[in-house]
Amino acid sequence: MRPTMAKLNILRYPDPRLHTLAKPVAAVDDRVRRLVEDLLETMYAAEGVGLAATQVDVHERVIVMDTSSERDNPLILINPEITARSVELAVAEEGCLSVPQIYDKVERHARVTVRALGRDGEAFEIEAEGLTAVCVQHEMDHLLGKVFVEYLSPLKRDRIRTKMLKKTREEQRGR
Repeated sequence: MRPTMAKLNILRYPDPRLHTLAKPVAAVDDRVRRLVEDLLETMYAAEGVGLAATQVDVHERVIVMDTSSERDNPLILINPEITARSVELAVAEEGCLSVPQIYDKVERHARVTVRALGRDGEAFEIEAEGLTAVCVQHEMDHLLGKVFVEYLSPLKRDRIRTKMLKKTREEQRGR
């Protein structure tokens, strides 16, 4: 059984902190490993497939993901860098824990190669395709201060922004 970790607060679009550029992790130490565990706990609790530290207001280059069907194969990417992208593009429907209940189609590279550090601090490289490739690119956008709705038309983006602001106001009144 996993020990209970802190469930972190996920920032909601259009929170300006989501546009903060993440800094590289200087060393994979106990603090970073604790952050990884907290991110995993938060991602699983929110039923997401990926979560970037930026989304919980920690502006460091840390991503957790789990695109496995059993939800038992987490992938930890610390200081990730995409080293290769396929010429081939693919369109997939995306959602985001920072933009709850909003889904839309986004075009991304069909395959990517990523180099990163694991929670042990060791470097590794993976080739990703399908949902994993989409997730890697989506989460890496967060580290650059970009949310998936920025790929959509200005009209769609404005509608989503209005909807998210309204939802936040309603929740604050309901407290």
